[in-house]
Amino acid sequence: MSHAPIRWIAFAQTRCLVTGTSAEVTTAVKTFVDENPESTVLAFDAVTSYPVEIDLRGSLAEVLARLPPAATEDVTPEPRSVGRPKLGVVPKEVTLLPRHWEWLANQPGSTSVVLRKLVEQAMRANGDTDRVRQSREATYRFIQALAGNEAGYEEASRALFAGDIAAFREHTSTWGQDIREHALGLASIGAADKFVASA
Repeated sequence: MSHAPIRWIAFAQTRCLVTGTSAEVTTAVKTFVDENPESTVLAFDAVTSYPVEIDLRGSLAEVLARLPPAATEDVTPEPRSVGRPKLGVVPKEVTLLPRHWEWLANQPGSTSVVLRKLVEQAMRANGDTDRVRQSREATYRFIQALAGNEAGYEEASRALFAGDIAAFREHTSTWGQDIREHALGLASIGAADKFVASA
């Protein structure tokens, strides 16, 4: 089973240095830091805003060789003797209360089929809510790391979680352009009709 490459983003203070695959970002960061040894560069997962640690010791080839395989390669699950691996079905233990097992036993189809249907229904029902929550959390992680000392940070954070888009734009208006645009872009992932990366 293949997955899209993980995308990273790196900032040198308030300037976006590069966005791309882990190898592309690592290459750009290594080159920049070698040329500007006094500069501080912060890298993040471009979607989740979790920080990324890049070990810049040694040559570029050595730095790239230390990247985790999961960051640059497709992931292929190991073959399993049970389940239906060709369909991506993975067997795992489920713990339920007796009344839950009783209810499942009275449903048409196998327990696995019923559970999969329930999960699919929940995913459809909560999809929009989950996307909004995840995008807000990613936006907050990002602005906390790069804009925590900026004017209007506290107000922008409150506006973000309140869904007050106009206020969020207003309180980030004095921030560096690259930081502000990325923050608005992150927020728009979960609420494209509410967050637009244009002021």
